[in-house]
Amino acid sequence: MNHQNLSSFIWSVADLLRGDYKQSDYGKVILPFTVLRRLDCVLEPTKAKVLAELAAKTKAGLNPDPFLRRASGLGFYNASELDLGKLVGDQDHISQNLYAYVQAFSPEVRDIFERFSFLTQVDKLAKSGLLYLVTEKFAGIDLHPEVINNHDMGLAFEELIRKFAELSNETAGEHFTPREVIRLMVNLLFIEDDDVLTKPGVVRTIYDPTAGTGGMLSVAGEHLAALNPKAKLTMFGQELNDESYAICKADMLIKGQDVANIVAGNTLSEDGHAHAKFDYMLSNPPFGVEWKKVEKEVRKEHETQGFNGRFGPGLPRVSDGSLLFLLHLLSKMRSAKDGGSRFGIVLNGSPLFTGGAGSGESEIRRYLLENDLVEAIIGLPTDMFYNTGISTYVWIVSNRKPAQRKGKVQLIDASLFWRKMRKSLGSKRKEMGDADIELVTRLFGGFVEAQLAIVLDVDGKETARVVVEADQQPPAILQGGKVKLASLSRIFANKDFGYRTITVERPLRDDKGQVVLGTKGKQKGKPQADSSLRDTENVPLSEDVEVYFEREVRPHAADAWIDEEKTKVGYEIPFNRHFYVFEPPRSLAEIDADLREVTGRIKAMIEGLAA
Repeated sequence: MNHQNLSSFIWSVADLLRGDYKQSDYGKVILPFTVLRRLDCVLEPTKAKVLAELAAKTKAGLNPDPFLRRASGLGFYNASELDLGKLVGDQDHISQNLYAYVQAFSPEVRDIFERFSFLTQVDKLAKSGLLYLVTEKFAGIDLHPEVINNHDMGLAFEELIRKFAELSNETAGEHFTPREVIRLMVNLLFIEDDDVLTKPGVVRTIYDPTAGTGGMLSVAGEHLAALNPKAKLTMFGQELNDESYAICKADMLIKGQDVANIVAGNTLSEDGHAHAKFDYMLSNPPFGVEWKKVEKEVRKEHETQGFNGRFGPGLPRVSDGSLLFLLHLLSKMRSAKDGGSRFGIVLNGSPLFTGGAGSGESEIRRYLLENDLVEAIIGLPTDMFYNTGISTYVWIVSNRKPAQRKGKVQLIDASLFWRKMRKSLGSKRKEMGDADIELVTRLFGGFVEAQLAIVLDVDGKETARVVVEADQQPPAILQGGKVKLASLSRIFANKDFGYRTITVERPLRDDKGQVVLGTKGKQKGKPQADSSLRDTENVPLSEDVEVYFEREVRPHAADAWIDEEKTKVGYEIPFNRHFYVFEPPRSLAEIDADLREVTGRIKAMIEGLAA
């Protein structure tokens, strides 16, 4: 059974809830019962061994907890003789037996069901006369790991959450990221470290401050296991939403991870892993979500701790907190002398360019680029996420750049590499295939500039695509045919994104047109500035300000001068400008021919109707 069939089968439980529950509340029953059945199936093979160990250690007067964990082989257990199959065998006592069964789990599992407010739902189902029917339905679903592996189980959870989010008008994108986007990010994180990661016994840590249901951590673990089965990846995370946290914790539990590493709470206001550092990090923070709720705590940390805290470089505007998560990840990087770190974060277009010189956003970009931390930014296709169709970008940030990347940033435009989905999922209408992910990974790993050549037929329809790297000869297919070129990968120096905003002043003049001079202090005898004529110019860091001024300003305003005290340094990354391809408009003759043809058709239709 694949994850879609499984989620559809589980979804059929909703038929039982219809009428007694609002549609938006179906998830409050279905998600915890799915987790319960999964844990029930996972623990079944060692159930008898655990119960025998419980009896022996209780008789010996010993604390059974550590022995039961060892007996289950999973680090968690259930000490009850009951399971879902036995529960449905006693219909009259289903409520108290289910309560006792859940309470018999080890503490970390009980926490999962507390996050779901599961026992509240059990009471409500019992009062509605539905508890037995729902329990029976789930007892009939086989969720043993040999039937449904962890990967498919994770996908099934995501599919269920998406359905519930649609019903309750929530944004599913707050809970999880499309798997192909995660695979791309994980590829980019690990590709430069393949040599190290394939060594026997290698141990690394990975962290997601917006963990959702744990999808990013899971895909990273699967990737490393495929690369090196003997490698160990220890996972850490934090999640705000209780239901997502509960699912993530259950998933990590079954994978054998230390669930103490998965923390509940708001990452920005209460860092669950204070002072911890990690080898790798991944995050897909909410797009364009304001941070007013945590503004007091964030501003206090910024003002009192500065660069000793997480938000030293600056604070973005309150309407979009995504850059705060980027700063949070920066604070979790190991120092370069301790091996350094690399992370990937998904952001919308705003952090690339919002805010002029001196603004919080610009100062954050300045810190990243002047400290040579940005390896690459990859533009993704639109319509890739469940809750938004806007353009999104993956930033790869590292303080251990390879020698060839030092002082440089690679921009990759992957917006043309997608395939249409057979069925849309919310706003998600496109997906990246394996070949698309492999291409972007290769361009990043090779650190090369490249163009995409699109071969067109006589009607202008696309017939082939060829990627031409900067040092390659164009293949024969491009000779003589009609070809449209688009940049795919470009490499820039860090300072190419920097500029100085200079303030250009013009003199204040009196009624007679005479320049007004200052009469006091430092301004005595100097021309006074006319604020109504004040202007600003952005001068690239690579250009001398005086040379720029003499060329661009002086010919138009001979009396102008620069107010040096107001000069500010800013940084922006105009991603789309660097990949813009000018397409000349069609000729007037061509447009006229089309109009004549359309007019002729309309005329013929009217004459036909008149006849």
